[in-house]
Amino acid sequence: MRERKASGPARRAREFEAFVTGAGGRLLHAATLLTGEAPDDNPRARRLLTLALAHTYARWDRLRGEDPYDCARQYLATRFAHGAWHEYGGFARPRPHPRNALAALTPRERLILVLRLYEGVAEEQVAALLGLPTERVHAICDRATATVLHPPRRPPPAVVRAKAAPS
Repeated sequence: MRERKASGPARRAREFEAFVTGAGGRLLHAATLLTGEAPDDNPRARRLLTLALAHTYARWDRLRGEDPYDCARQYLATRFAHGAWHEYGGFARPRPHPRNALAALTPRERLILVLRLYEGVAEEQVAALLGLPTERVHAICDRATATVLHPPRRPPPAVVRAKAAPS
């Protein structure tokens, strides 16, 4: 009887370890895209991933037929949105990071773009997750895609003319 009880936590740990092995890289990449950090220097993305995996592990026994990847992705997105709201005072202000192609986007635009295009989540699901109308999610995704594909031009560098030497 004791052996059977002891095998439950061990089985749970093995299942979760297999899940992390299979899905951890993709979730880390999604978190890196969300935070706008460089892939080789992403401490915020790694913290976000750790929180999502800890949440998923805590719910592991209660998932019962649900996809653990969906659970982890949803928590990742929710935690990012919550953090962006508190860190930036809302979704309006972007956090520039010049080494990332998504640097010109606001956190909300990044979140919607990553969920829609990278993760392939339906507009209706993204809208429900963020509490927005589907049409708004569609408009934000279109605008973010256009910004990434056709980034705003930067003004040309100022031309500095050397002063002529007095004669």
